[in-house]
Amino acid sequence: MGTATALLQRGLNVTGCDISQAAREAFTAEGGKSVATPAELADCHIVLVVVVNGGQVEQVLFGEQGVAGHLAPDSLVMQCATVAPSQAKQLGKRLAAEGLMMLDAPISGGAAKAKSGDLSVMASGSPEAFSYAQPVLDAMAAKVYRLGDAPGVGSSMKLVNQLLAGVHIATAAEAMALGIRMGLDPEVIFDVISHSAGNSWMFENRVPHILSGDYTPLSAVDIFVKDLNIVHQTGRELALTTPIAASALQLFTAASGAGFGREDDSAVIKVYQRLSGITLPEAANDACGG
Repeated sequence: MGTATALLQRGLNVTGCDISQAAREAFTAEGGKSVATPAELADCHIVLVVVVNGGQVEQVLFGEQGVAGHLAPDSLVMQCATVAPSQAKQLGKRLAAEGLMMLDAPISGGAAKAKSGDLSVMASGSPEAFSYAQPVLDAMAAKVYRLGDAPGVGSSMKLVNQLLAGVHIATAAEAMALGIRMGLDPEVIFDVISHSAGNSWMFENRVPHILSGDYTPLSAVDIFVKDLNIVHQTGRELALTTPIAASALQLFTAASGAGFGREDDSAVIKVYQRLSGITLPEAANDACGG
């Protein structure tokens, strides 16, 4: 929704596709057009695929109502989801067989930067694909990294980012759990660490969710179960061990198994609450009995 709205506000002709009727109605209220199935995007010349995982990418492009078989030759697919580099390469080959271009273009920045058109795009594809996508890239991103001339490179770079992001969130949760168990004030921990060498962007961004007791999902626990599994899978393909990412994956998997999968990824700290009985900050309405 954020990216679609940003494109619309910058004067592009945008049709949004979502399985949610409420999302389609909300986008229509913003002045855009909307459809219920990918196949109905046949008139589009550039299709952005911004979904959760590789399975959804497959359905959007090649499923029963997939769009790939309906697009005009030389149309462009911008694949923005986090998927395995091996899948991105295969998607490029399959789309080329349909006479279509592909930009392997994973995105980073979250919902707020999507809405403001300030995402980072880690992209790879042919010069023709980049040229064709330029108006869209200009409208959706503050920074576009041109990383290579074929699909797979963009997804490889995104995987490096997701490894770090997942590890940093898991580490921030463990650090906060340790401090709380030692009797430190959570607010003081945050203030000191956010001004010290142990700080990270994820610590500074996610710990406030813990302090407020608000686990409304901005990026869910299950996203990192998925992404760190891709890291693990890719490491196996390359015979490269990723033990730190594996530890973070186990923590996120435990959080998901405990029922927190759809909560904000900072809810990974609840694993420590279950294991050691630490007391986490409550949401204001919870503290008041609401």
